[in-house]
Amino acid sequence: MGFDRILPIAALIVVTVFAMHYPLAKSTAALTPAADSNPFFTASTLPFGAPPFDKIKESDYPPAIEEGMKRQLAEIETIANNTQPPTIANTIEAIERSGELLTRVSKVFFNLAQSNTSDTMQKIKADEAPKLAAHQDSIYLNPKLFARVKSIYIRRAALKLDAETRFLVERYYRNFVRAGALLSEADKTTLRALNQEESKLTTQFTDKVLGDTNDSAVIVSDKAELDGLSKEDIAAAAEAAKARKLEGKWVLALRNTTQQPALSTLKNRALRERLLQASMLRCNHDGPNDTRAIVKRLAQLRAQRAKLLGYSTHADFILDDEMAKTPGTAEKLMTDMVPAATAKARGEAASMQKIIDAEKDGFTLRASDWEFYAEKVRKADYDIDESQVKPYFELDHVLHDGVFFAANKLYGITFKERKDIPVYQPDVRVFEVSDVDGKPLALFYADYFARSNKSGGAWEDSFIDPSTLIGTRAVLFNVTNFTKPAPGQAALLSFDDVTTMFHEFGHALHGMFYKARYPTLAGVPRDWVEFPSQFNEHWALDAAVFANYAKHYQTGKPMPQSLVDKIKKSRTFNQGYATTEYLAAALLDMAWHALPANAPQQDVNAFEAAALKRFQIDMPQVPPRYHTTYFSHIWDGGYSAGYYAYLWSEVIDDDAFYW
Repeated sequence: MGFDRILPIAALIVVTVFAMHYPLAKSTAALTPAADSNPFFTASTLPFGAPPFDKIKESDYPPAIEEGMKRQLAEIETIANNTQPPTIANTIEAIERSGELLTRVSKVFFNLAQSNTSDTMQKIKADEAPKLAAHQDSIYLNPKLFARVKSIYIRRAALKLDAETRFLVERYYRNFVRAGALLSEADKTTLRALNQEESKLTTQFTDKVLGDTNDSAVIVSDKAELDGLSKEDIAAAAEAAKARKLEGKWVLALRNTTQQPALSTLKNRALRERLLQASMLRCNHDGPNDTRAIVKRLAQLRAQRAKLLGYSTHADFILDDEMAKTPGTAEKLMTDMVPAATAKARGEAASMQKIIDAEKDGFTLRASDWEFYAEKVRKADYDIDESQVKPYFELDHVLHDGVFFAANKLYGITFKERKDIPVYQPDVRVFEVSDVDGKPLALFYADYFARSNKSGGAWEDSFIDPSTLIGTRAVLFNVTNFTKPAPGQAALLSFDDVTTMFHEFGHALHGMFYKARYPTLAGVPRDWVEFPSQFNEHWALDAAVFANYAKHYQTGKPMPQSLVDKIKKSRTFNQGYATTEYLAAALLDMAWHALPANAPQQDVNAFEAAALKRFQIDMPQVPPRYHTTYFSHIWDGGYSAGYYAYLWSEVIDDDAFYW
């Protein structure tokens, strides 16, 4: 419930919707089951108020969302028209409590639209997202409501509020102002139109990116071309082909990043090039899923909105509410690192070229060769490759004996699997989390395997946020896209995958331990939010934790110390590449969102090339982690002018861990 729980429904649309592309259903008008049969209209009776996924139907979403908006607007009108003088209780806390139904359905709907979507879900999202954007504006731009918030804000010192409540009041006032509450009526009309357009465009972007990611998967007809892949990866590729009704073929599905995991072991150079090109050309080929028109308009309208709100650029608007405060500060952090990162990457490329020349293959290293020859360098320099380590990282062992084990030793929390609680997809697992005193703390859903109706990447989010005011506890989840093993085979992870599990669970720990009173204060600045996750990554290599989970999936024997030492020694391997590809993407983000309002729409490919050249990070062998046309973080993922946050948080988390 609460203001920031619902007002970020636009944020939900932006932050959590990376939906799958399906043929759209023609209409959702008929999806109107009676309220008494709709599970969202009453609070769940399951532990922690968990969503009753066994009862939820896609047809339940539209009526619940529509009724939820109607009810919250009625609540807001009551608050705004209250004849009593504004107080914390009758205004701020009343807003915090509002929107119970809308929050309940929206948290489930938008999260599943990202992780378990369908054609009907896509149509519902396309229909409801603009309405929810308008709903947000109808609250933030309500002059009577703002007058009550402003009255409390002006009197905050005299009210002798406790620190948390005073901060809440200041946050409320700032949120209203940043949402346009001080604008003229004419400017509010313009703002509403821009918000509506952004909502529609971001929804289209999510559909097109995931649609093209699926459509661009590489189909292989000759098994011999897969030479170098592990037997588990080949079996998974065969299963992926079967799922597409391509019997006798193999499918290499794309991950969300530019580089693809298979590139590190595929021996066939032509297939490597084909795979990387399929990745890099996503949404950039004049087809139905081309996003270039969308992103250049998004950049333009965000700049126009920023000017309307009194800022020079969208980046200025965003950074004003973050720790960095100014685009210049964030940009300097990144540009200061460019010379060292690119020099290191060039040195890495030279080492790989020496191997190519020694093998007398007679070609110059390309971006599609990088991962393959990086593995050769790693084997030569550190005597280690992925095939050696994967058998020691079986998913279930990593989860129970690594991620959960570390959390127990650090914080005393315990985990119990709850197979009696319904899930939204058969691969999903549920765990009840108990605090150090044995009392219930949270409910945690684990959704680890890739599937065709799930967005790429990895993330954490919640179905229910904790609040002592509302009386709720955390119900949250981690989603990743690990390759699902063929039936009967073990799910073996790379160490990067292991690190991802620890990272995302760090976000989950953040959500579990949140104990503030007000839902609005559950959030933190974007450039701090990665601190808990990146801090938790460190425990993946802690000696006691590592020894507890790194055991051979067949023999149960611990990883030999010699191999452990090699993993630790190789942790800084290929860091020139990794840092350069990240900086290229983060600086691209800043370039797009530093455009002024009067700038014309940009040619996407020309703008990207010019920006990378300007920042002196245009290395053909090291493409950005995300090219503009499929950069979901910044166009529909809540990280616009904020992708620098990973680097900013990393500086903080390293300080904290080694302190």
